[in-house]
Amino acid sequence: MSDRDGGDGRAAVRRARAEDLGRIVELVAEHAEYEKAAPPTPDLAPRLAILLFGEGARGDELPGRPGPGGELPRLRCFVAELPDGSLAGYATCAPELSTWDGVAYLHMDCLYLTSTARGHGLGPLLIDAVRAEARALGLTEIQWQTPAWNEGAIRFYDRLGATSKEKRRYTLPVDPA
Repeated sequence: MSDRDGGDGRAAVRRARAEDLGRIVELVAEHAEYEKAAPPTPDLAPRLAILLFGEGARGDELPGRPGPGGELPRLRCFVAELPDGSLAGYATCAPELSTWDGVAYLHMDCLYLTSTARGHGLGPLLIDAVRAEARALGLTEIQWQTPAWNEGAIRFYDRLGATSKEKRRYTLPVDPA
């Protein structure tokens, strides 16, 4: 997908594969801790497997491509892979709709790099992968949010030329039917 010379080899950003799932779950837990949020649910791995690879995915399908039933997975995930093969970050995204604009856009739900991977050019590579996904889906905009206290992320997004809107995000639990 894309790569960058890390000095001692090439770091790359690529689509997540089924064998990456365990490390992605670890990165999600690190991300939640970094954002001072509750830890992920204990059954995150099987939930993500369905969202990333589709219902009934065997793990040998190409992620982001139609699964056994012909459906595209709801969630797309890109991983930052270091020259040694370890994963140092991820970005996830999914198509969403804007009522006000009357168009679909790509919502980037998460972008996270481990503290040691920041500042080495992997963030822009992850953003490039998300941009390419939006382009492939025929979408003309990416939207996301970051905590107001995350000044490093805000500086990064500002350098990309992104604009921000002040809003608060709410969640409301729904009781099972």
